[in-house]
Amino acid sequence: MLKIESIMPGSYAEEIGLQPGDRLLAINSQPVNDLLDYHLSLETERLQLEVLCANDELWDLDIEKGLMDDLGLEVEHPDPRVCGNQCQFCFVHQLPKGMRKTLYVKDEDYRFSYLYGSYITLSNLSEEDYTRIIEKQLSPLYVSVHATDAQVRGRLLGSEVPAVLPLIERLTSHGISLHCQVVLCPGLNDKEILDQTIADLSALYPQVASLAVVPVGLTQFREKLPVLERLNEADAVLCLDQIHGWQDKLLKSSGSRFVFAADEIYLRAQRDFPELEAYEDFAQIENGVGMIAQFRAQTEEVLFEAAPLGLKTVTLITGLSFCEELREFCHRLSLRCGTTIQLVPIRNDFFGPQITVTGLLTGADIISQLKGKTLGQALLVPDVLLRDGDLMLLDDLTLEDISRALQVPVVDIDNTPWGLLDALELLDLNTEIEQC
Repeated sequence: MLKIESIMPGSYAEEIGLQPGDRLLAINSQPVNDLLDYHLSLETERLQLEVLCANDELWDLDIEKGLMDDLGLEVEHPDPRVCGNQCQFCFVHQLPKGMRKTLYVKDEDYRFSYLYGSYITLSNLSEEDYTRIIEKQLSPLYVSVHATDAQVRGRLLGSEVPAVLPLIERLTSHGISLHCQVVLCPGLNDKEILDQTIADLSALYPQVASLAVVPVGLTQFREKLPVLERLNEADAVLCLDQIHGWQDKLLKSSGSRFVFAADEIYLRAQRDFPELEAYEDFAQIENGVGMIAQFRAQTEEVLFEAAPLGLKTVTLITGLSFCEELREFCHRLSLRCGTTIQLVPIRNDFFGPQITVTGLLTGADIISQLKGKTLGQALLVPDVLLRDGDLMLLDDLTLEDISRALQVPVVDIDNTPWGLLDALELLDLNTEIEQC
C-alpha cells in the first residue's frame, strides 16, 4: 500500500478523481508496496488500479494512457537504506558540522540505483533483494567497485565486505546490466590494482557495460580520517596513459572502449579531451565523464542559433575547474547576442581549495565573493548546485536568499550551452513584457 502525496493539475490522476491521502493497493493485480513497484507498474498502456480512498472507500479504476505517460501523482518516497561502510574517501565523512541532516545520510539503496543512477557497493543486499532485482530485471544498476582485489577493496571501504566479483557475476549472469566506477585514490587502487580491476570487469562486457574512473575528492574537513593523496598532474598523466592503453586494446577485442576517465582527470593532466565519438553512448556523463566534450559540441549548435537580444548584462557563476572552458563560450555568445555575460569563477572556501567543481559550491561563498559587485540584470546559477528539488544549495541557502543578499534576480539554468541561451532569451522576453 502506497500513499499518494499530491496530484498534478490536468493529469490522468486528477481526471479519475484521485486525491492526496488516497492509497494505491495494487496496479494490474500486482501489489504496490513502494516507489519502485509504482514506477515499474506504469510501463503499459492499460492500468487497473485498486485504491483505498482517504474516506475508506475501495475503488477499482481503469485507465488507458500513452505507454510512457505518467499518471501525474506524487507518492510517498521511502527513506534510503543506510550504508554501513566506512569508506576512506566518503564525502559525507568530510562534511562540517551544522549542515542539514539529510546531507549526513549515507544512502546505499539498490532501488535508488535503478531509479536515479546512484552508486551502490552491493555490500548490503539480502537474498530477498537479489531475488527482486533479478525477477523484476532492475537494469541497469550502478556499482561502486573501486577495486576487484578483495583486500584492497575492503581497505577502501573500511569494512569487511564480500568479494565483489562473485556478486557482479551473479547479477550479470541473470541479465542485469551494470555501470561501474572506481574512485581513484593514488597509492591505493591505481596502477597495477587499476589494471586488475579493468581486466576483471571488462571480461564481463557487455553485461558490465562501462567503467568510469573518477579522482578522489578531498575537502578541508578530514580531521581524524585516513590520510589520502590528491591526484596530482603526474598521477593524472599516468592514469590517462593507462586508460587509453586499455581503450585501444578493448576497442579492438570487443568493439567498445569500456573504461573512461572523468573530465577532471584530463584537466589535472592538462591533456586535450578526446573527440565526441570517443565517449560512445555517454553512459557515465552524470559521473562527470564526457561533459566537456558534449558541451563543446553543443556550443557550436547554440552559437549558430543565437540571435541579437535586448538584454544588456548578466552574471554567470561557475566553479574554478570549468572556468576557462566556459569563458570562451561566454565571450562568443556575448558577441552573437549583444549581451555582456560576466563569468565569475567562485572559489570553494567552504570545502577548501581542492574542491573546484561547480556542483559543490555553496550559497555563502557565492554571496561573499559577489557582494558589492555590479551583476547586471540577473545572476545565473547552474542547476547542478541545487539539491532536494527545492532551489536549495548545500549549505541550506536558497536562490531567494542569494537574491535578497545581492539585490539581484537569481535564475537557475540548465548546465548546458542550450540552458544558457534559453535563460538569456527568457530574460529578454520578460524584460520586453515589463517594458510594455
